[in-house]
Amino acid sequence: MSKEKFQLPDRYKTVGNSVWNEFTQLAIEHKPLNLGQGFPDFPAPDYVTKALADVAAGEEALLHQYTRGFGHVRLVNALSKLYSKLIGRPIDAFSEILVTSGAYEALFSSIGGHTRPGDEFIIIEPFFDCYEPMVLAAGGKPVYIPLRPKSTTGNGPTTSADWVLDPDELASKFNSNTKAIILNTPLNPLGKVFTVDELTTIANLCKKWNTLCISDEVYEWMTYKPNKHVRIATLPGMWERTITIGSAGKTFSVTGWKLGWAYGPANLMENLRIVHQNCVYTCPTPIQEAVARSFELEMTRLDSPDCFFNEISAILEPKRDFLVNALTHIGMKPVIPEGGYFVVADWTPLENSVNLSKETDKYKDYRFAKFLTKNISLQGIPVSPFYCEQHKPLASNLIRFCFIKKDENLQKAAKLLRDWKSSKL
Repeated sequence: MSKEKFQLPDRYKTVGNSVWNEFTQLAIEHKPLNLGQGFPDFPAPDYVTKALADVAAGEEALLHQYTRGFGHVRLVNALSKLYSKLIGRPIDAFSEILVTSGAYEALFSSIGGHTRPGDEFIIIEPFFDCYEPMVLAAGGKPVYIPLRPKSTTGNGPTTSADWVLDPDELASKFNSNTKAIILNTPLNPLGKVFTVDELTTIANLCKKWNTLCISDEVYEWMTYKPNKHVRIATLPGMWERTITIGSAGKTFSVTGWKLGWAYGPANLMENLRIVHQNCVYTCPTPIQEAVARSFELEMTRLDSPDCFFNEISAILEPKRDFLVNALTHIGMKPVIPEGGYFVVADWTPLENSVNLSKETDKYKDYRFAKFLTKNISLQGIPVSPFYCEQHKPLASNLIRFCFIKKDENLQKAAKLLRDWKSSKL
């Protein structure tokens, strides 16, 4: 039998093994304290897991069978009610919302449903690493533009607000072949929360060039004062050209449930529905029912501090500050995030304290992250996977840590770093 006939298709040959698979395997082998992948290590809200338990133990037999392919009726109704209020316009539950297998599938369906060969997609760097292969697999052409840190003269802390797009460079990326720009706010890994002015610049270019905006807003509830999340679909002229993506995993701290959604105008959503029905078809009914019940509860207290959507930032902010201080104490230079639950830090002030010669990876940030995992028993994630090949050197001095973790584990991480630093003095 000819092996050549069964080779991986060309559209996937440049993808390779993802950073998540590689570092998950490293974690299994070396059992470090894992501040790498972005998931909580503490329980989700009781009412969320109880809702799923109630569905599982309940007498409604049909909740264990197929549900509506484009979204369980109770869930799309809840999403419609919530986002109609947040967007400031009615959103039709049955034509303008699609429930997906995580935000990943929402992105896959958004990109795959709108790509013809040669269509260009502007991707802001650093980007979540699935954007690039999804565009390439769909036959599109990624066009990259990096956020760049502002020049600073002092030695004080920097924040994700200091990382900005150059307006002229951004404008130069748009042309008649531009199908979409992929926006992520708050942005993984930096935690940047795009301002109204920044979003308006993007929106004006989208309108000028008749371009879609695929807005990945999975961290929408996690912003730190005085920052506020602004949904680009609310800006003038943007509803009709925006697909917005959300995640139950991020919203309710249940990443393993793998449930997401997209919403937008019906004509755009129809393209996603075609991809979805010929791929996933439908998502698990019990999980959709449990998420719907959880949304219904939270909407009764949406403007209250008791609402989990409002509470989560208050829970995370001291964790963020603790990790920032711990990294600063040992000599790293963290970028204080305005949103999300990651801290990116410049590790190169410690370069003379590490021996990376045993690691053979091409990029220095990979070598450092593996050194930490194997020698310090602490796992972070290299940042170069969040850049295109040409721009990976921009991230060679950066590592990402997750802080949606138990306080005791953040304290253990700080001790591991302190002890390591002390051993080098």
